[in-house]
Amino acid sequence: MFDLSLTKIAVLLVLAIVIFGPDQLPKVAAQAGRTLRELRRLADGARRDLTEGLGPEFSEFDITDLNPRTFVRKHLLDEFETDPVVPEDAAYPGTPYDAPAQSAAVLAPGESPPYDAEAT
Repeated sequence: MFDLSLTKIAVLLVLAIVIFGPDQLPKVAAQAGRTLRELRRLADGARRDLTEGLGPEFSEFDITDLNPRTFVRKHLLDEFETDPVVPEDAAYPGTPYDAPAQSAAVLAPGESPPYDAEAT
């Protein structure tokens, strides 16, 4: 998640010792641990209250769907990941598949591709 390598951790440890001093560092680390534990407890309570407040009609609701990355991946990228398998001889009305197949022309060396001024 944070991509912490051994060198980055060592630099952070040296900075912490310089900033807080070796005598205060254990106290600061303990306080940071307590704060993190309290934040997790608050987040779990909020998640529990949200799922209870939504009622039974949202029983399949997953709180992780509210994460923007998960939302985009689930609702927008799923349709691009699953390409429909279309037989070459099938025609589907209203889709690009009902257009006649055009073979791609291979350009000769030095030949420029066609240019459409209205398309740009």
